[in-house]
Amino acid sequence: MSSIPIPQPPVAPRRPQPRTLHGTELVDPYAWLADRDSPEVLTHLRAENAYTEAAMAPTEGLQGEIYEELVARLQEDDASVPARRGENWYYRRTEKGRQYPIYCRRRKREDAPEEVLLDLNQVGEEAGGGYLRLGTFRVSPDQNLLAYSLDLQGSERYLLRIKDLRTGEHLGEEIPDTAGTCVWAEDGETLFYATRDAAQRPHRAWRHRLGQDPAEDQLVFEESDERFFLSLFKTRSRAVLGIHLASHTTTEVHYLDASRPEEPFHLLMPRRQGVEMALDHHGEHLYLLTNAGARNFRLLRAPLASPPGEVDGWGEVLAHREDVKLDGVDLFRDHLVEYHRSHGLPGLRIHCLATGEVHGVAMDEPVYTVGGQDNLEFETSVLRFVYSSPVTPPITYDYDMGTRRRRQRKRVAVGGGYDPDRYACERRYATAADGTRVPLSVVYRRGRVGMPGPALLYGYGAYGTSIEARWNANRLSLLDRGFLFAIAHVRGGGEMGRGWYEGGKLEHKTHTFGDFEAAAQALIDAGDTTPRQLAIRGGSAGGLLIGAVINRRPELFHAAIADVPFVDVVNTMLDPSIPLTVIEYEEWGNPADPEVFRRLRSYSPYDNVGPRTYPHLLVTAGLHDPRVQYWEPAKWVARLRHRKPEDDRRVLMKIDLAGGHSGASGRYDALRQEAFKLAFLVDAVAADATS
Repeated sequence: MSSIPIPQPPVAPRRPQPRTLHGTELVDPYAWLADRDSPEVLTHLRAENAYTEAAMAPTEGLQGEIYEELVARLQEDDASVPARRGENWYYRRTEKGRQYPIYCRRRKREDAPEEVLLDLNQVGEEAGGGYLRLGTFRVSPDQNLLAYSLDLQGSERYLLRIKDLRTGEHLGEEIPDTAGTCVWAEDGETLFYATRDAAQRPHRAWRHRLGQDPAEDQLVFEESDERFFLSLFKTRSRAVLGIHLASHTTTEVHYLDASRPEEPFHLLMPRRQGVEMALDHHGEHLYLLTNAGARNFRLLRAPLASPPGEVDGWGEVLAHREDVKLDGVDLFRDHLVEYHRSHGLPGLRIHCLATGEVHGVAMDEPVYTVGGQDNLEFETSVLRFVYSSPVTPPITYDYDMGTRRRRQRKRVAVGGGYDPDRYACERRYATAADGTRVPLSVVYRRGRVGMPGPALLYGYGAYGTSIEARWNANRLSLLDRGFLFAIAHVRGGGEMGRGWYEGGKLEHKTHTFGDFEAAAQALIDAGDTTPRQLAIRGGSAGGLLIGAVINRRPELFHAAIADVPFVDVVNTMLDPSIPLTVIEYEEWGNPADPEVFRRLRSYSPYDNVGPRTYPHLLVTAGLHDPRVQYWEPAKWVARLRHRKPEDDRRVLMKIDLAGGHSGASGRYDALRQEAFKLAFLVDAVAADATS
């Protein structure tokens, strides 16, 4: 980092609050920071921001340079490919200099005059110009009304509004504090929505009739088990709507005829621990994607009129495959689209429902991602999907499932003179301590490999989430400065199937950390980087990964970014009043169990800070974050400053005092935040490596 003197970092007072659990004394000297309304806490957080700004002041020119690069690559005036729903075509567009998208449609043909449905820039101005994020956007069956929801704080509590698209006026019945999700019944007058409990868990479903006072809305379902989150869905066929209840390992579904919204919901089948499912509909049948008897999932079918009460009574459509995970399906009138994952890469297969014929859709690169998008119509033979890779900007295709012909509808334009031939991406493998081969997706500027230089390694590894090797234009500001970028597809994620997830959770969680360390060592052993040139990054549960590995192997890394990191694992998991704690027991374990407590404490980043030399560290947080409370990173930073030796390695914290888990909501504000982080990496790694 720059050697220009900066003020001393803020020092958080230590106020130990000891307690004993399972025979172990726990001392939390920074528990006092968990008071969002305390003037002392807010003063401390502002001091953290001031210190970070002072520490990064020498990079202001670099930040500005990178920001201009990010904006130059952005297609500022842009529009999505219109998607057909009935006779109308829906799309989103952006305008130069404006933060948010504008939602529009054209009637009856793609080139008809534009009708603006919702201008989020105008909404933001009316709300005071602060944080703004759109939750749901649902047009009614007759396409005359729009239900949409807004988060105005970053707390993920949404205001639900209904707009008459014929007049442009809003209906009077605004509904505050919803979970952001809603679905229309087919009568176009009934809306179902969800609300959250005190712990931010979506737990209730309500029925609202247009013109009715929301205070009189009818509660149609309440989930009392704190492990389960409630969401709402409606099938593409528009015939079935339902309530989806899910923990991290178990699912239950309730459904009803979408044309009969006054009827009670029907339980599909009793929940069974460890059994997950997702419901869909086609014609006279219900379809069920489930892991019952199939770790990598299979697809079942049963009559809509009389579905069996247990999985065993359903007929099999797509069988389980040990080497392929079935991620999902899309049902259309004549076709079924299968989204699967094999050898860490996603794929598409098309099934003709009339003939049973199956074919795959070929992809061109060794590392890529692909997925369906904006498929609003049931009665169509056209599948829309988007393809990208680390070197190929997103391409939108319309694929005729009958003729097997694809039509390119859009390729994202990249400014700044981007030439894909200057870059290369590849799949590599690292070997973990137990012999497991860990995939890496690597991208670099051609001519870069084989000579040590700066590198950034990214990881996540939780919840079975697959980190896709997709396009990211912002990454070019690193690649063009000589960085190699790699994603470590570590256990705990879903890239290699369900077993890959299960191999990195609960008692196997440390595999996630070991896999990441092996990936770092593989880059070093290949001669692509050195410990003095290697930076790492992860966010949320990926921030836990970053915190754990810099405790375990700090000598491997020179700089790290931990975005909204889940680092105070033990204290958070001991407090069921904190949002998400109870549902997380199935991911991390419940420390009320002595064995689980010892396991969590053995790797919790906050509890394992020691007197060691750490990498340069940038930590971010959001004051209103409901997923990772701001005090976790704040306490971690305070303990790091107290325990690490006096050296030249800086620990910086940047907290968004007006936002939540996802950072800035406006696209230009988000680019400024990213420019700040990239400047930190370039300054810490590239500058120090040559000093």
